[in-house]
Amino acid sequence: MLAALAAVVLVAAFVQGSTGVGFALIAAPVVGILRPGLLPVFLLVLMIPLNVYVAWRERDRLDHRGAGWITAGRLAGTLGGIWVLLAIPMDRLNLLIGVSTVLAALAGLAAPAFRPGRGALLVAGAVTGVTETSTGVGGPPLALVYQHQPAAVLRATVAVCFLVGEVISLVLLAATGRATGAQFGTALLLLPALALGALLSRWVHHRLDGRLMRALVLAFALASGVLVMLHG
Repeated sequence: MLAALAAVVLVAAFVQGSTGVGFALIAAPVVGILRPGLLPVFLLVLMIPLNVYVAWRERDRLDHRGAGWITAGRLAGTLGGIWVLLAIPMDRLNLLIGVSTVLAALAGLAAPAFRPGRGALLVAGAVTGVTETSTGVGGPPLALVYQHQPAAVLRATVAVCFLVGEVISLVLLAATGRATGAQFGTALLLLPALALGALLSRWVHHRLDGRLMRALVLAFALASGVLVMLHG
C-alpha cells in the first residue's frame, strides 16, 4: 500500500508541478480507496512543500491582486470545510470526494472563456476553502478562474493560494482534533516521492501546453471521481 501511495504521489506531484493543478484531483480518489482515514490531512501536508517549490520557481509571474482576493475568500471557506468534516461521518467522505471531483471536472471541461473579476476570485477562494479543508481537493475552483490565463501565472498564483490556505486548514484541523499523528507520519514517509515528482516537472513544465494538460487532468479526475463514488 505504501508503494502504491508513493507512486500516485510521484505522478500527482509531477502533474501539478507541470500544470499548476492536479495533485489532489489525482491523489485524493486513490487515497480515498486505499486509506480514506488519511484524508484530508495527508494531502494538505504533502502539498505544502510542493507549493513552496512551485511558487518559488514561478515567483515572477504571480498575480498578487488575484491571490489576495482568493485568500480573503479562503478564510471564510475554511470554516465551512471544518463544519463539513464535523457533520459528515468519515465513511461518507469517499462519496463526497467522488461527487465534488466529478462536478469539478465537468465544470472545468464546460466552462467558457472569461477573465476573473473580484467576485469570481472571492467565490473561488471560498469554495476552495470548503472543499480542500474537508476533502483535500481544492484545485478545481482555482483552475477554473485561471484556466484562460498564461500557464505560468496559473502555476504561481494557485501555488501561493494553496500554500496560505493549506497552513490555515491544517491549523484549524489540528485545533478541532481532526488531524492525527498517523496522517502526518504517512505523509512524511512519502516526501521523497513528492520531491522526485516535483523535480521531474522542472524539465517539462515550460514545454507543455497548459490547456491540454489541464484537460487531461480533468478527464482523469472525472474517471477517478466516478470510481471513488462507486466505492463510497
